[in-house]
Amino acid sequence: MSEIEYTFIDIEIPDFNPEFFSLWISGVVKDYNKKPGSLSYIFCSDEYLLKMNKEHLNHDYYTDIITFNYNDGNVVSGDMFISYERVIDNAESFGNKSVYDELCRVMVHGVLHLLGFNDKSEKEEMEMREEETKNLIKR
Repeated sequence: MSEIEYTFIDIEIPDFNPEFFSLWISGVVKDYNKKPGSLSYIFCSDEYLLKMNKEHLNHDYYTDIITFNYNDGNVVSGDMFISYERVIDNAESFGNKSVYDELCRVMVHGVLHLLGFNDKSEKEEMEMREEETKNLIKR
């Protein structure tokens, strides 16, 4: 059974529409011939995610998302921690993106990691961006 939860730890996202995101993200997972399982989006501040990055990944830098994969066979499940402050900063630094568009990009980025896409190499990063773009068009 598909279940997508949204938690807001120390931030608020104006006009957040959980029904829209749940339908869209479930559709993305199904488009890759997988079944949506338990998916959690946890929205937080830069400082909260920096602490997690240090504790869980031994990385001492800000990031927009950390994804924890709990997949079981064909069922896609995981926790995705997103710094909303980083989303806002990225939207501004990329210039032509709205905060909403950047939020959507980061949310689908996390799901793509759960679907097996990576972004460690230049080639993987290019493929990840292509998949993000393809799925953003489907919103």
